[in-house]
Amino acid sequence: MWWFHRMHGSFRGSAAGRGWRRGKDLELMHRATGFAALGLLTLVPLLIVVAAADPADGQGFAQWLAEGLGVSEASQDEVERLFAPPSSALESTTGFGLAALAGFGLTFGGVVQTGYEKVWELPPARWHTMWRHLVWLAGLIGYLLLSSYVAARPVDAGDLAWRVSAAAASAWVFFWWSQRLLLGGRVPWGALLPGAVSTVIGLAGLWVFSHLVFSPLIASNAVAYGPVGTVLVIQSWLVGVGFVVFGGALVGRVLYEERWLLGRVARQTVRRLTRRSPAP
Repeated sequence: MWWFHRMHGSFRGSAAGRGWRRGKDLELMHRATGFAALGLLTLVPLLIVVAAADPADGQGFAQWLAEGLGVSEASQDEVERLFAPPSSALESTTGFGLAALAGFGLTFGGVVQTGYEKVWELPPARWHTMWRHLVWLAGLIGYLLLSSYVAARPVDAGDLAWRVSAAAASAWVFFWWSQRLLLGGRVPWGALLPGAVSTVIGLAGLWVFSHLVFSPLIASNAVAYGPVGTVLVIQSWLVGVGFVVFGGALVGRVLYEERWLLGRVARQTVRRLTRRSPAP
């Protein structure tokens, strides 16, 4: 069994081993589950109202969610049945309801900020920095509106590359900016860049997985359990989104530190060789 202990020791000392230990310390799955629960209970109602007020998209939030899930047309009908029509959402919304939804959205921003702080092992921000949650919530709504506009355009083979590039670039900018804003500028931009790229790659992989797994599950669960089955699939998808958001930031930190360590070792090696080389 010596080879097993040797492999285990090599893994623990590698970048993957450090990432695994930090993921356990972060309780990544626990935070992803909390992200999904709070997102379904607080953020989704706010986005339904925002989507209903958008004159360029009459389908409302259901279309956004179906596009994010990558579901088929049959499964998209099941998703749309869960939400009220846009006109009904606007007519039944009061000022107090909007204020409550905005407060819930700020709470959601606080959850994301706490997750990023745990990733970078930073102390919690002070209470007077809560204005960042409001700015982040406005940025999130703008990002989703832009994404829905890009996705709602007619499918054209010539525009496919442009749509994919626009979606990837907007997601990269949003998650890069989100980390910088919610962390209060305590981490430099360069250190946050790998996390933003990792998050975008993870979301692309989640879209493929959703298209292959969640789309048929929505259709089958709707027949077996009714609307509750569709809600369970959406909740599972939100868990995946939370896992990617926090996991992408964690992978980005590991990659940044690995690059920093390699650069430090390289500089030390150059200095050592320079000292040993004879003077001309």
